Amino acid sequence: QVQLVESGGGLVQAGGSLRLSCAASGFTLGYYAIGWFRQAPGKEREGVVCARSSDGSTVYADSVKGRFSISRDNAKNTVYLQMNSLQPDDTGVYYCATDLRPIVRCLVPDEYGYWGHGTQVTVSS
Repeated sequence: QVQLVESGGGLVQAGGSLRLSCAASGFTLGYYAIGWFRQAPGKEREGVVCARSSDGSTVYADSVKGRFSISRDNAKNTVYLQMNSLQPDDTGVYYCATDLRPIVRCLVPDEYGYWGHGTQVTVSS
């Protein structure tokens, strides 16, 4: 059974950093694409970053380029999202997602069939 569990969220001041983790079980994370998404109150879920397994490429949303970084630890079957220079606009629930089929539109939530329950990130000004 495919499961994803996020952790690492919290409250941080603007300019601070957080590292989110997404622990996977029921499948080998390194074989599949993984995405991080976020949803702020009253807004639609948006793609933050995704990593394809086919060629190792990553795609970042323009709003987080240069500040966020995705990485995998295949031995731990875990993916991380390092978030630096956080701003209040980064506030939201952060989710990791995957799918066992090839992902075409890497930052589009509808491409993904498996989701974690999310972890809250709050950035104070």
